[in-house]
Amino acid sequence: MSDWLDFIEKQTINDGALADNAKTALTQFGVIKITGDDRLTFLQGQLTNDINKTSEGNSQLSAYCSPKGRILTSFRIIPIKDGLLMVLAKDRLDETLKRLRMFVLMSKVVLEDVSDALYIVEYSGQNATDGLGLSLPDLPNQTIENNDIITVRIPGDRHRAWVIANSITSRTLWQTSVANACSIEQWQLLDIRAGIPTIYQATSDAFVPQMVNLQLIEGVSFTKGCYTGQEVVARMQYLGKLKRRMYRAVIDGNTPEAGTELFSASTNSGQGAGKVVNAAMNDEGKTEMLIVTPISAIEANDLHVGSPDGPKLTTLDLPYAYAE
Repeated sequence: MSDWLDFIEKQTINDGALADNAKTALTQFGVIKITGDDRLTFLQGQLTNDINKTSEGNSQLSAYCSPKGRILTSFRIIPIKDGLLMVLAKDRLDETLKRLRMFVLMSKVVLEDVSDALYIVEYSGQNATDGLGLSLPDLPNQTIENNDIITVRIPGDRHRAWVIANSITSRTLWQTSVANACSIEQWQLLDIRAGIPTIYQATSDAFVPQMVNLQLIEGVSFTKGCYTGQEVVARMQYLGKLKRRMYRAVIDGNTPEAGTELFSASTNSGQGAGKVVNAAMNDEGKTEMLIVTPISAIEANDLHVGSPDGPKLTTLDLPYAYAE
């Protein structure tokens, strides 16, 4: 176990209500570093977003798809002075790294797992970073790199910033911060409310990008040219009819795992009524979640989680509108 993970395990973590000013060690994420002269050209042919737009100071959401256009991994791409960082679910890291390396061939690209060298803490709340002496971006998705500390502004309904640094620096900042130490579930709640999905192993290869609203949160480019799965994604955008979308919803009941099946009496497609993407308990003891389900099931208002007689879902607003 790394010094950082050992340190975090010894901290007192608040599992109750989300604090006004919170800090969360995002230990569920891993980090791949991409360097080399051909890194932009290489990634342009692999990822859903336009990697050329990761100009200095701008991160972006993106995904890596199968040839059938299904998302294998979702991540945030962060530009740094000597390359790019890919922040993704740790349970998807090894396979993603292996698949990407298969296509490097003669390209001048180096992909390496740096999860044991760089650690991510999200500070959320207007005053969560007070006293840390950090330069923070003003706008969502912007980044600042200074003295080997990378800060990234994350979209949401409150001030949110990732701070990425080595073990010693991360520990020093953590101990300096007066923000309350909060659980990963409380961080997940903020992403759910922002309508930002994370693809874990349980939902890998389950959705095309449009099903998880990736095109609505600037995670897909339809003008960049070819990439793995691009033909299917483009056909869905321009020629197909999207029958499934990602919604935000709430239930009275325990938090289901990612990938939990949904049930609806109105759905007879043979493909089921959808899946839970991410879920987290809120301050009222209810579970908020992102789900992918047929539009018809939402219109019928008869969705249940886990079984046909499981907790009934009630939809909630997302911070962005669906494109008609």
